[in-house]
Amino acid sequence: MNITVARLTVRGLLGRRRGLLLLAVPALLLILSVVIRAAAGQDESTTVNILGTLALGTLVPLLGLIAGTGAIGPEIDDGSIIYLLAKPLPRWKIITTKLAVAIGCTVVFAAVPTYIAGVILFGNFENLALAYGVGALIAGVAYSSIFLLFGVITRHAVVVGLMYSLLWESIVGNFVSGAKTLSVQQWALSVARKIADPGVVSSSVHLPTAIPLLIVVTLGASAFAAVRLSRLTLASEE
Repeated sequence: MNITVARLTVRGLLGRRRGLLLLAVPALLLILSVVIRAAAGQDESTTVNILGTLALGTLVPLLGLIAGTGAIGPEIDDGSIIYLLAKPLPRWKIITTKLAVAIGCTVVFAAVPTYIAGVILFGNFENLALAYGVGALIAGVAYSSIFLLFGVITRHAVVVGLMYSLLWESIVGNFVSGAKTLSVQQWALSVARKIADPGVVSSSVHLPTAIPLLIVVTLGASAFAAVRLSRLTLASEE
């Protein structure tokens, strides 16, 4: 991890409109959780629906998209990435540093608020808050690597990322049986199911399948992003 690259990436993420979005999205979840708790009281099914559908199914992918694409996409778009690539720094180190920053953002703005929302809605009963908090963390890691890759391979990373989140994760990954195995959300739910009390959280993917897929996707997307970044250097020099 390179400290200078990390500092510049953090400044780019938090110093633009993305910073406001990173704050607004979890704030919405927490406010909604307070309102629902006040209106409906402590209810297990309501908590599972809010944390599973809204937090893990919508807000976490959105935050991963903001952090992942924002970690490198704007620098490629405005050409400032060339100054970074001119440094004697391995491309894989640039990618891993930016990925670490993106993951850190998802921890702060996605995993922690999801856990707090769970505590607000249901307390610490049945390990629900912890389960979905860890699930949000796991999903955030995978989403950050996927969307960071999108930021390297296309100038339309946000549009492609939204299409992926809305079409694949929200529709295909939830309603098509075979596709559920390749859904990041289902992988995260598998981890959450293991942590929560038995029978509370459901997932269409078993944990022995989910963990290897999470590792393969995270490492594979990061490696491919580093390769494409190297090719971007060659194209720029030409």
